[in-house]
Amino acid sequence: MPRNYVRKTNRQSWDKDSMLKAIADVKEGKCGYLSAAKKYDVPKSTLEHRCKDGNKLFQGTSKGLGSRQTTFTIDQEAKLVAYVKSMDGMLYGLTTTGLRSLAYQYAESNDIHHPFNHESKQAGWDWMRSFMSRHNLSLRSPEATSEARARGFNRQSVSSFFDLLESIQDAKKFPTSRIFNVDETGVTTVQAKTSKVVSLRGKKQVGSLTSAERGTLSTAVMCMNAAGMFVPPMIIFPRVRMKPHFKLGAPPDSLCVTHPSGWMQSHLFEMWFDHFLKHTGSILSNPALLILDGHKTHTKYPCDTKGKRQWSYHIMLATTL
Repeated sequence: MPRNYVRKTNRQSWDKDSMLKAIADVKEGKCGYLSAAKKYDVPKSTLEHRCKDGNKLFQGTSKGLGSRQTTFTIDQEAKLVAYVKSMDGMLYGLTTTGLRSLAYQYAESNDIHHPFNHESKQAGWDWMRSFMSRHNLSLRSPEATSEARARGFNRQSVSSFFDLLESIQDAKKFPTSRIFNVDETGVTTVQAKTSKVVSLRGKKQVGSLTSAERGTLSTAVMCMNAAGMFVPPMIIFPRVRMKPHFKLGAPPDSLCVTHPSGWMQSHLFEMWFDHFLKHTGSILSNPALLILDGHKTHTKYPCDTKGKRQWSYHIMLATTL
């Protein structure tokens, strides 16, 4: 059977709603098979078989492919879909190989007759494509999501975050140009591409748990406001000493620093905060709302013993997300 089947006859071209009404009229005794078939423009023989439940393969208004049947029943496929969605929700989405192996194991363990390959112990590509098409699934490239972030993303944490954000916004009425968000991202010299996983078509975000980073890591600190304005980034290179050529190709006014680990540190975040104040002009008469995560380097910065820095000038909203 071809992958993209093109219908060559008019068989089973009748409308499901019309067939449903015809069956109802016949069973209620309003008219006979021939009259109902003409009234609703459905095949008389098909109507008769459906009314008498003479079709062992299809009941009611369901349609099929003649003698060709799916390997699994509707209920069995529903269980497979539920498992796929469950694994995707827990950030352990199935790859194409994983889905095909799962289908083979499911058929074998339940003594279901199947045409799958016994050597590779996997379902075929055609079965996988048809299965995904029937249940609105597609292949998506997942985002690498750490285990700590996955644990922190729950209903209670999200609700607390938005409750706090709403209370501050209601009190201060910050315009979009004064609401900023900052976060770090790691840039490695060895960029690994994750395999695509099966997920619901149209889903906004798909994640996948990853192991520790590999390769040489540099950290880029990115900050922008709700109006689309960016603060020049801060780049942390995994070096002991700063070299002038590290800045080559960096965006104008970028803050380039070094640390042996290449990761964010408390004193480096303090340097970035000064960088943020400089480019946003945040003062008492022009405050800003800075939204950041609850990493210890963001919340446990060194105190200014001279008292020159007044942190109360600026509202920082920290959360574990």
